[in-house]
Amino acid sequence: MKMANICYVFSILILGVVNTAHATSSVWKVSNGEHSLYLGGTVHVLSLDDYPFPAEFDRAYALAETLVFETDMEKLESPEFQQTMLSQLRYPDGQDLTQNLTPETYKMLAAYCESRGIGMQVINNFKPSMISLMLTMAELQRLNLTGLGVDTYYNSKAVIDAKELGKLETVEQQLAFIEGMGKGKEDEFIRYSLEDIKTLPTFMHEMKTAWRHGNRQALIDLAITPLLKDFPDIYQSLLVQRNNNWLPQIEAMFDSKDTEFVLVGALHLVGKDGLLQRLEVAGYKVTQL
Repeated sequence: MKMANICYVFSILILGVVNTAHATSSVWKVSNGEHSLYLGGTVHVLSLDDYPFPAEFDRAYALAETLVFETDMEKLESPEFQQTMLSQLRYPDGQDLTQNLTPETYKMLAAYCESRGIGMQVINNFKPSMISLMLTMAELQRLNLTGLGVDTYYNSKAVIDAKELGKLETVEQQLAFIEGMGKGKEDEFIRYSLEDIKTLPTFMHEMKTAWRHGNRQALIDLAITPLLKDFPDIYQSLLVQRNNNWLPQIEAMFDSKDTEFVLVGALHLVGKDGLLQRLEVAGYKVTQL
């Protein structure tokens, strides 16, 4: 998998009315008969070639009075929070990466960093979760995948259009999930990340294709199944636990007179623990746009 990709993605047993053979986008209308909202799956990092997005995203955006994101996008991108993130994902004084990696794994990491012009003096003081993020983002930049993601694009658009904004979790909660990635399995986590980066170009192409067409099964096969197999604890903390926190908030939106467009990482929508299937099981009508 794609452990490195799950980081930014900083996210099935197909039931109900969804037919992936005729999928057109990663946007679904969810209704309880009286009120409807829209769920959109996002990819957090894209290229200029990925624009424009499927038209269904703009359709849902136009129908919504409120945009709801995973977290506060403005605060997430603020210099203050970026500094907090760097501080929290750094080892305390007297500790460094060498204390959590075998000499062999450290040598592999150093060789990769040297090939990319990244100094180990920069890497040594950071925890594995931050290192995985740093290496992944560096590789994405090398692949020219530096365009705005779906969530950032629509957050900026909603600000201009004066639409109401909402969030499902705080930036501090999101950071806590990231910080816990690989904890206790640092050596395995770094090795896995280095292997994943080798397949990143192919993975991103397949991931974006599955996202663009709203292909639930392809998203499961690409990311969910390998994550469950290799890192079930991260699957639980990064996807299941957060979905558990988000679902009551989404269901409460059906009591509002406004229409919401909820945008979360595509992997949060799919699979047996995904928001779509859980809403279907709860009796909501889920229709793909």
